[in-house]
Formats: sequence, structure tokens, C-alpha cells
Amino acid sequence: MKKRSVEQVERKRERGSILATSAIGMLAVLLAVGMGIDISRLYLSKAELQNAADAAALAGVSGLTGESPGITDATDRAVKAMNNYDFNKTGVGFQRANVEFAVNLDGPYMSEGAAYLSPTNIRFVKVTTPASPVNMSFAAIVLGNNKNLSATATAGLSVPINKICPWLPAFVLDFPASPIAPGNTYTFRLSPGDDISPGNYQLLAPVESGGSGDREGMSNGVDWCISAGQEVETKPGVTSGAIRQGINTRFDVYGAGMDPELSPPDKNIAENITHEDYEKNRIVKAPSHAGTAGRRIVILPIAKALPGEGRDTIIVDRFGVFFLQTSVGGGNGGELKAEYIKGTAFAGDSYYDPGAGAASTSLSVPVLYR
Repeated sequence: MKKRSVEQVERKRERGSILATSAIGMLAVLLAVGMGIDISRLYLSKAELQNAADAAALAGVSGLTGESPGITDATDRAVKAMNNYDFNKTGVGFQRANVEFAVNLDGPYMSEGAAYLSPTNIRFVKVTTPASPVNMSFAAIVLGNNKNLSATATAGLSVPINKICPWLPAFVLDFPASPIAPGNTYTFRLSPGDDISPGNYQLLAPVESGGSGDREGMSNGVDWCISAGQEVETKPGVTSGAIRQGINTRFDVYGAGMDPELSPPDKNIAENITHEDYEKNRIVKAPSHAGTAGRRIVILPIAKALPGEGRDTIIVDRFGVFFLQTSVGGGNGGELKAEYIKGTAFAGDSYYDPGAGAASTSLSVPVLYR
């Protein structure tokens, strides 16, 4: 039998060593790639969960009114927003206990029940998602078979704002002898024959509103941010049809092609009730279409001086938050009135501009703080 040389033996050993090293190296590469995939999944899942928490916190803040029913509505909105999300192909299962409230950003945070008993100065909403498991594949050796993730988001009402939108294209007069006071009703469009100056019935023509018109303006507000001290043109005439069709969408009455998807009714369309009745749900009538809370709460410019004859201008003194007590009747209609209310109102796309007019302490927008 022929003996192998020492060199041949060494070469065979080297080949075996290289194969073993290569196998180990390939395994390490596969594990590294697999762990990278798992870690990427964790980052993406965390981002998805954080987005859901952010949306829920902002939704919650938009329900705050400074009154007890606003705490309930804020919780409802936060829970609904969060449970609209699917996480890891399953619902998050977000509960009311995961929504907390505070007066200050740094807390202390309290439960829905505690906030309901003392709602006046509540400005912040914090949501915490329940632990949601993410299955691990390659990283299971290091991280385990599942990795639980959660997210927290805190949103709150902004500082007082001075560029306001949306608002109804009409105005309320504030007479110095009888200042506007909460709980009283005020006219925002006069009946035919009762014009404040020839041809003017307290309607406005916001030429920079994008041509949305009276109907759209009364339904969804004017999408043009203005401030106190700004001039706005008046609109001569009663404009009964468009005013009625726009306002009445808020009471679940639709005409002239108005769409309840774009202009939803309020959740409570009971008429001839006060804002207190509305907030405390003393009298409730549900709409036939899907409703949105707060649609009967509107922002109106307030002026102290009358316009001149025909098409003229008013100077906005400030903005007021009003509650629509009734829908608009048929024909030319009578005076249109709304109740002046006190408290914070969600003001759409409004913001603060250092170069604009005075800020309004009764208007705010939701802001994501952390």
C-alpha cells in the first residue's frame, strides 16, 4: 500500500478546514441577515404603533372643551382613532383606561373619571398602547420568540392663536351698550327687510376663500385664515337658499347636492336646545347619517361697527364661539341666531402668527408634543 506524503496529508487537512470555516461563515452571514430583517421589522412595527398613538392623542385633544362631556368625547375619539389601526394583522384592542389627562404637559396625569370631575383646565391627553407582540424568526436566539412593543404619545391644546379658520361667512355685532355675554343668543343673519344698512344682512363675502361660496362656507366654514383687525367684505342680500342649505347640513338636512360624507351632520341634531343641554346630553336626537361631534359649534367674526351701504367692509374685532340652536326654515327665513358660549373650541387649521392681531384664548388647535 502506497503511503501518502506529509504534504498530501496537510493539503487534505487544509481543504477540510476551509470547508468548515466556509460553512460557519455562511451560517454567520445568514444569521446576520436574518437578524437584520427581524430588527427592521421591529423598527417598522414600532413606527406603525407610534403613528397610531400619535393619531389617537391628537384625536383625543380635539374633543376637549373645558367641560365634563368633552372628557368623555376626547376618550371616545382617542379609542376610535386607535382601534381603526391594525397592528401585526390584528386590532390593537385599545381600552379607555389607556387614555389619561393632565392640566400641565409634565403631569400629573389622571384617569378619565378623575378628569371628568375637574375638566376646566385640562389641556393634555396622553395615550399608551397595550403591549403588542412581534414574532421573531432569526433573532429568536437573542431576543426570544416574541418581542412586545408599545408606544406613548402626548398631545395638547396649542397656545392661544390669532389666525383663525374655518369660520362662518357672517358676523355678529357687539354693541358697547350691551356687550356679548355667554348664554345669550345673537343674530348672525338678519331677516329680509331688517338690514343693518341698505342691502346688508350681516353676511360676508370672503373673496380669498377659494370661491367655495355661501353654501360651502355655511356648511364647512371659510378656508381662509384671518385675524383680528382685518377687513372682510360684506355680501349684500339675504341669500336665503344657499345659507339654508349650508347650515342645515349640520342638522342632517341635505339639498342642492350637498354630500353628508363631506359635510356630516352633528351627532345630536335636536333643535331648540341650549349649549348646556347639548353638552350634558339632556335632549338627544341622532342623525340618519354618520355624525361628527361639535358640528353645531361654529366660529363667527365679531364686529363693533356697522358697514356702509351695499358692498362694503367690516373690521373684525375678535372671534366668538357660538352654538347653533336651530336649523334654518324654508322661504326667505327669519333672523338666524346662535348662542354665544364660553370655553375652548377646536379651530381647524388656525395658527399663531407673531405679526398678526390679538390672540384668542377661547380658540386652540391640537398639537403633538411628544
